Amino acid sequence: MRQSTYLLPTLREAPAEAETISHRLMLRAGFIRQLAAGIYTYLPLGWRVLRKVESIVREEMDRAGAQEILMPAMQPAELWQESGRYQVYGPELIRLHDRHEREFALGPTHEEVVTTLVRNEIRSYRKLPINLYQIQTKFRDERRPRFGLLRGREFLMKDAYSFDLDWEGLDKSYWAMYDAYTRIFTRCGLNFRAVEADAGAIGGEGGTHEFMALADIGEDTIATCTQCEYAANLEKAEAGPGVSEYREVAVGEHEKFHTPNIRTIEQLTESLGVSADRFIKTLIYLADGQPVAVLVRGDHDANEVKVKNYLGATNVELADPETTRQVTGAPVGFAGPVGLKIPVLVDREVASMQAGIAGANEQDYHLRNVRPGRDFPVEKTGDFRNVLEGDRCPRCSGTLKFYRGIEVGHVFKLGTKYSEKLGAKYLDANGKEQVMIMGCYGIGVSRVLSAIVEQSHDDNGMIWPVAVAPFHVHLIPVSVKDEAQIKVAEELYDRLRQTGVEVLMDDRDERPGVKFKDSDLTGIPIRLTVGKGAGEGRVEYKERAQSESMDLSIEEAMDRIVKLVKESK
Repeated sequence: MRQSTYLLPTLREAPAEAETISHRLMLRAGFIRQLAAGIYTYLPLGWRVLRKVESIVREEMDRAGAQEILMPAMQPAELWQESGRYQVYGPELIRLHDRHEREFALGPTHEEVVTTLVRNEIRSYRKLPINLYQIQTKFRDERRPRFGLLRGREFLMKDAYSFDLDWEGLDKSYWAMYDAYTRIFTRCGLNFRAVEADAGAIGGEGGTHEFMALADIGEDTIATCTQCEYAANLEKAEAGPGVSEYREVAVGEHEKFHTPNIRTIEQLTESLGVSADRFIKTLIYLADGQPVAVLVRGDHDANEVKVKNYLGATNVELADPETTRQVTGAPVGFAGPVGLKIPVLVDREVASMQAGIAGANEQDYHLRNVRPGRDFPVEKTGDFRNVLEGDRCPRCSGTLKFYRGIEVGHVFKLGTKYSEKLGAKYLDANGKEQVMIMGCYGIGVSRVLSAIVEQSHDDNGMIWPVAVAPFHVHLIPVSVKDEAQIKVAEELYDRLRQTGVEVLMDDRDERPGVKFKDSDLTGIPIRLTVGKGAGEGRVEYKERAQSESMDLSIEEAMDRIVKLVKESK
């Protein structure tokens, strides 16, 4: 491809609204352009990278035995109503009506559609197991689309769905996808971890893992053990026993004391000179509209996902100040567990305290010597908090360390959540009807681009791994007016293409500095410069990830390029 006629509009500066490195660089390098918030056009370079990631995904899914299909993006609302997710999914589901006032949704995911397809087409155990996948545009009305391709409202996703005879079969399908994902992200050059995770809105009855690309900009916190392989998303992570330090405290009757205008744990610790772990923090939530109190230690944060899962609730959110006042009789900051008439969930670290300081359910007052089991019930005890960095690992004697990560893939064991509701059943060898056991497996294909750039860049631009780079070689004749340089460049251009190497030749009549800056910005992994040495058959070879260039003969450069490209496949 010749750059003089190629749509590659680079920018000296990125728009101010571009917050992340990947967003800024892909805009500056002419990979993407924004059409509306969270909606992007892929220009030729961006589209080439997207297609390469897509190709790797497709190869590995086929290798794992999955079969490709393509399902419609526009889905009848009755399917979502049948699965029970039409209201549960919330405002992220884009809903619309056709001219006959029939309701539809733009698919953010396809469990309902694929389950209906399999329900209608497969009836015998002889046709199972089966794994169907597609690579398709998805739609989610994000409250705050941001970070370019990392959180958009329209994005490319690979979603696969397995249907098995039993749970043993699902286990095999699940780990086959887990292994395929490991190969995919390795081939894409990502530094990633597979971590235990919550199933979220997709739900299900079995295990689930997220594949996280490690990056400081990541929206997820990952807790990993310093000694073993344990790794989990913060919403799922657990701490091992013996995390809290045992303290001997006096346990007299609880007594009220005056704390005017002192509402927060920070204010209490400063005022009383007592460490945060001596406080019992009482948080009032609404779980599907019903108030519930959650108690965690003063130095801990409540984990709403764990609370939601414990209650089996669809939605859990902090109660508004007025609800808190109605439930406790006090404003926010003075709530406590003593005398509450609503369900009280007690984090196990609180349940193990001998006593603590808690709100008195009266404005400007707290209670000391509040004892779990004596002053409030501890029947509903569990793990309701976020782990802290340094907590003990739940699997070994190691400690937990935190990283930030970008979710690029997620595998789920759905079990019968959708097949039961949507009637995906088969007849077994005895002619008896059985419910299919499902799994689902997603990859954010377009998000992978941003994750790669977040991990692979420098001050001058992107650095694409050869396997997904828009072109393998950026061929730059220093002067297009120099006949010797152009002659060598044209010969190299033809030879490289004939050997299967993808080449972008910068044949623009631009200053060398402009060409080199654009080359670094776009991140094409090999730069081949044809300059003064052209007459002697010499070229400058430079890999984008390396700082040094080499003066090579044309044949030496050809050998290196062909070898590097071959090794990337």
